Amino acid sequence: MGTKPQSRWRLCWMALGWLLIVLAPVVGLLPGPGGIFVFAAGAALLIRYSHWAKRRYVQLKRRWPRLGRHADRMMRRGKTAAQAID
Repeated sequence: MGTKPQSRWRLCWMALGWLLIVLAPVVGLLPGPGGIFVFAAGAALLIRYSHWAKRRYVQLKRRWPRLGRHADRMMRRGKTAAQAID
């Protein structure tokens, strides 16, 4: 009995999220703000596919609502970064 295909994809996306978070400091050593975007992409993947990360994110939003609103705005689908900042 194997795992469901959905579970395999979920694990792949979670592994990619952790990989991006781990690589963020390395990319951060390069000139420019690349490490911030790599970390944000990894965090977004984890929040979407990990129940543990989603619970931590909700706790963060409850403790610091203003930060949570900004993070929600950046993670909305269909928006460019410039639109999300406005």
